[in-house]
Amino acid sequence: MSEKVSVIVSVHNVAPFVAKCIESIGNQEYQNLEIILIDDGSTDNSGEICDVFAKKDNRIRVIHKRNAGVSAARNTGIEACTRDDICFVDGDDYVIPDYVRKLFLLQ
Repeated sequence: MSEKVSVIVSVHNVAPFVAKCIESIGNQEYQNLEIILIDDGSTDNSGEICDVFAKKDNRIRVIHKRNAGVSAARNTGIEACTRDDICFVDGDDYVIPDYVRKLFLLQ
């Protein structure tokens, strides 16, 4: 079995972009992922969008917290993850299908 990789995503008021971001992570060629979405006190519906994706994909976990900035959100994700291999994606970005595989030179 291949190593599981944690992908930590900081999410703050990125409702127009976050679905594409989550889809791009979920559709990675390398599928053995733990996806942790940190809703950093969003005042738009970013957190709700994250919750919808979590209900559809058991690899996704959502943590809702008070806004404290991207560094604090990432630290929250690090504390919550269960893997040693970690990468970060911002909630308004998306990644190419082989991002995780190339990042860790897996498979």
